[in-house]
Amino acid sequence: MIRVVLVDDQPLIRSGLRVLIADIPDLEVAGEAGNGAEAVELVQQLRPDVAIMDIRMPGMDGIEATRRINADPEAKTRVLVLTTFDEDEYVYGALRAGASGFLVKDMPLKTILDGIRVVAAGDALIAPSVTRRLIEEFAARPEPAATTRRAVVDGITDREREVLTLVGRGLSNTEIAEELTISVATAKAHLARLFTKLDARDRVHLVILAYEIGLVAPPR
Repeated sequence: MIRVVLVDDQPLIRSGLRVLIADIPDLEVAGEAGNGAEAVELVQQLRPDVAIMDIRMPGMDGIEATRRINADPEAKTRVLVLTTFDEDEYVYGALRAGASGFLVKDMPLKTILDGIRVVAAGDALIAPSVTRRLIEEFAARPEPAATTRRAVVDGITDREREVLTLVGRGLSNTEIAEELTISVATAKAHLARLFTKLDARDRVHLVILAYEIGLVAPPR
């Protein structure tokens, strides 16, 4: 059972999500919050698997709440941002704060429910429109300095570099295992070491790093 908290300043939105999730056997709403400060406190109390987080809220916004949740070394809660606003400043702010996913509210219900499961499993999910803009952003950047690439690559093994490249291409743990002919458990072990060596908070940050150091080339 995946335990979820709903964070949105609009009670109607929370109520709608709660009703929809109530019919899903593997999902459970553990609590609700109307702003970022309440969300941080609720996550500390309940330790849910996923926090579905809005961005614009009175008082503490969703980005700051996400940052504080991820700053707690004891917290295992993954944040899935679900918002009406997909402007770049919100996207980058949420990802830098440690969000594991970014979806917009007008997406199909199945996509949102699948997003909860994906994020709970430790993977990342970003709305296609947002992904395109991220790729365009990386494509517009100058090539990373050779010294920067070398410093990162020299700190990881050849196998870890292969795994990082596949993460950057968007493959899941199962797909990485199949691609490299290893077990899923071994793929997860390589990812765990990458998180530690590269000081990455989550899979999203590994994807960004793979682009930044040139392991994955944005499409032209």
